[in-house]
Amino acid sequence: MKLVIHGQQAFGKGVLEAILERGSDEIVAVYCGPDAGSRTDPLKELAIEKGLPVHQPESFKDPQVWEQMRSHAADLCVMAYVTLFVPEEALNAPRLGSIQYHPSLLPMHKGPSSINWPIIFGESKTGLSIFWPDNGLDTGPILLQKEVDIAADDTLGSLYFNHLFPMGVDAMMESIELVRNGTASKIPQDPDAGTYEGWCGKADAEIDWSQPADQVYNRIRGTNPQPGAWTTVNGAELKIFDSVLDIGDSDTAPGTICGLSDDGFSVASSGGRILVQRVRPAGSGKVAAVEFATASGLSVGDRLGG
Repeated sequence: MKLVIHGQQAFGKGVLEAILERGSDEIVAVYCGPDAGSRTDPLKELAIEKGLPVHQPESFKDPQVWEQMRSHAADLCVMAYVTLFVPEEALNAPRLGSIQYHPSLLPMHKGPSSINWPIIFGESKTGLSIFWPDNGLDTGPILLQKEVDIAADDTLGSLYFNHLFPMGVDAMMESIELVRNGTASKIPQDPDAGTYEGWCGKADAEIDWSQPADQVYNRIRGTNPQPGAWTTVNGAELKIFDSVLDIGDSDTAPGTICGLSDDGFSVASSGGRILVQRVRPAGSGKVAAVEFATASGLSVGDRLGG
């Protein structure tokens, strides 16, 4: 088939690499987001290296972009990590339409931070969906889905890079084959089912030490590495990344440093404590928590948070 590849970052590059390696299809165009800063997007970089035409429209709401997409005479558009809204005029430009990757089991966790929220909410399963996008937000018919267990110590980073990324590339390749064979499903989503969450931003990543310890731990791992859970130490922001949950009774006030060791420092929460292992102070890079504690003079009995 003649394919348009639309995506960005490492996942977009991974999908393009897999398609090129298989060698069954012709890539007629590559679309990726507008340049941001001096760093070249990995998908764009690979496309240029392979001599493929690259397009970077500021918006897909422009009729000239729709006409450009129709000019490729493509059979299918493969959307691998797309953050710009793409209307149906562009989606339907290829003969067979467009398929898109989304890292959740739709209709659950529609929206842009669909890997963060299941971890933050303490869920034990998530997955990925390949679907036929429409003018809604992650609302189009489902082509296929794959389920993924969320381990107790999974973070945003480990869940994505160890599972949803490689499985997503394979699912894209499987979906292309189903489309080629005329056996691709189009299972409508129930418009009244599922959930939608917006971007997981800084406000969502602030730690409330008075919450149950497991909820604090889920927030830390669900925002590791982005946007990064955070608290304050003597009024200065401190981001917290790697951590370990320790459930148990404690008579220490939430947010209090209740232990220091070579592994890091422990912070009391409701019904347990969090062993903090890796942090990033404001204006600095990531360091071992014990290194930060030593440099900042952190002591047992000190309080974190507002």
